Amino acid sequence: MTRAMTPAPAAPAPRSLFQRFLAHVERAGNALPHPATLFVGLAALVVFLSWALHTAGVSVTNPATGKVVNVVNLLSVEGGQRMLNEAAKNFLGYPPLGISLMCLLGLGIAEVSGLIGACLRLFVLAAPRKLITPMVVFAGVMSNAGSEVGYVMLTPLAAALYHTIGRHPVLGLAAAFAGVSGGYSANLLLGSVDALLAGLTQAAAHIIDPKYAVAATANYYFMFVSTFVLTAAGTWVTEKIVAPRLGAYAGDAKREPLTALDARERRGLWAAALTTLALTAVVLWGVLPEKGFLIDPKDGAFAKSAFMQGLVTFIFLFGLLPGLAYGFAAGTFKNDHDVMDGMTATMKSMGSFIVLAFFAAQFISYFNWTNLGVITAVKGAQAIQHLNLQNQPILLMVALVLFASVVNILISSASAKWALLAPVFVPMFMLLGYSPELVQGAFRVGDSCTNIITPLMSYFPLILTFVHRYEPKAGIGTLIATMLPYSIVFLIVWTLLLIAWIAAGWPMGPGAPLFLAK
Repeated sequence: MTRAMTPAPAAPAPRSLFQRFLAHVERAGNALPHPATLFVGLAALVVFLSWALHTAGVSVTNPATGKVVNVVNLLSVEGGQRMLNEAAKNFLGYPPLGISLMCLLGLGIAEVSGLIGACLRLFVLAAPRKLITPMVVFAGVMSNAGSEVGYVMLTPLAAALYHTIGRHPVLGLAAAFAGVSGGYSANLLLGSVDALLAGLTQAAAHIIDPKYAVAATANYYFMFVSTFVLTAAGTWVTEKIVAPRLGAYAGDAKREPLTALDARERRGLWAAALTTLALTAVVLWGVLPEKGFLIDPKDGAFAKSAFMQGLVTFIFLFGLLPGLAYGFAAGTFKNDHDVMDGMTATMKSMGSFIVLAFFAAQFISYFNWTNLGVITAVKGAQAIQHLNLQNQPILLMVALVLFASVVNILISSASAKWALLAPVFVPMFMLLGYSPELVQGAFRVGDSCTNIITPLMSYFPLILTFVHRYEPKAGIGTLIATMLPYSIVFLIVWTLLLIAWIAAGWPMGPGAPLFLAK
């Protein structure tokens, strides 16, 4: 009698050289101390460097003001007193802290009530699986029109969505984060960043031509096309690089069952939908009329309306009120105690973020006080000026893209960097015949791509906190190794698009040519 042979288990597929590289990045990053401890160490390093470079007399001239910028020594009586006196101010002024906690109070009610879970199941049951990743990346890119809303709302929702369909939740978070932050400048709509950067570019252009005007639409054509290019690139990276690397999820986080909605849940969704429509109607009533109650009487622009200025409050309300409507209609909330318990549970889950935010806030403040970022940026700009590429527009713009991507690791704020760099690059390139709009566009490419791999980006600790919901042992190395493929591919693809754009001679936006008229 022949004995049945048990087939040997299949050997694991060999990993590519790039996947092995990412594994090394993750191990190196995770070998570092706890993220909060790491920020403590980095803060101490900044204090030491401030003393060393101040002693060495390092300084630059700020091109925006013409004033000499010296390294501020924090290892001094004045520096020590400032660190002591402003520790609480640094913490409370940390940009993501109040925004994140307030938004998540409202969104927490939507989650605890069951509204988010029901919406995810409804979406998954209706949407083709193949379209989910491009939809998540595209939604991330488009969320930039609403400022920081994508970081706080879309990334955790994308993680929950992928967990619901049986895929690794960090994969969904990565796809959303790539769109939100890696594709920061691209959009089909104009946002506040377009107007802000255009104003800085125009001020820098006036150094050469006092009558030169730069519109908020200066890069609109290029960024419109970039939205679709980055969506395709982000989808490819998610499915071809990140998904195989993460594999199947084996964590303990509870997964929303993919079952049809019952009568109770449908009743809750109807209540939530009606509440959302009512709240939307109130907002439209406030912003559409010329003298609507949400319009600033002194400035009728939508960007200056109370809705846009108070967007965080409206995110809170759009999470809270539909969540309450769903909870009481579906029976998941019985009284106010259930509601407050839900908010409390949400804040408990944010405890690690609050701890991390305290130390991250001190480090970022110290780094800004010392002027190390400003000095690094100016020194780098001077190096580009000496490359002698005056008649090579493509090489010049590629050099600017790469420089902006490196500086972005040290200074994450786009407006802060451009306020510093525009007075250097815009006049320099104008004298060579290149338009301010082209220079601004090249800067924006580099400025976006490395957002997702720098711990200095203010929302990086928040994203790491969301990762910890599914992978409690994940460290900074885990997040950087996950996002690095997006950063590399975005930088390559977006730069190639810019090169093709310049070669074709297409304008960057309406009335925004590549070169100045001779």
